[in-house]
Amino acid sequence: MEYMYSALLLHSAGKQVNEENLKKVVEAAGSKPDEAKIKALVAALEGVNIDEELKKASAPIAVAAAPVASHSEVKKEEKPTEEDTAQKAAEAAAGLSALFG
Repeated sequence: MEYMYSALLLHSAGKQVNEENLKKVVEAAGSKPDEAKIKALVAALEGVNIDEELKKASAPIAVAAAPVASHSEVKKEEKPTEEDTAQKAAEAAAGLSALFG
C-alpha cells in the first residue's frame, strides 16, 4: 500500500508518477524501496487516468434507510392467498417476457 499511497501523493502534487519519483517518496517515508514493486506499479498505472479512477472510487453510493416501525405499527404477517400467489407469478412472467421482446 505504501507504493500506491506514494503514487497518489505524487499525482496530487502534480509530479510524474515514475520509478525514480516513487523511490524518492518511499525513501523519504523511511522505508527501503522494493524495485520490483515500484516497476510493477508504474507499469500498472501506465495509461491510467488517475483522476477518473479516483472519481469512480469516490462516487457516492445511495443507501436507502429502511423506516423503523414503532411497536404499535408492527402488524402480524398475513399469509398470501392462492390468488395473491397467482397474481405475483403472472406479474413476474410478464416482466420476464419484456426482457425477450
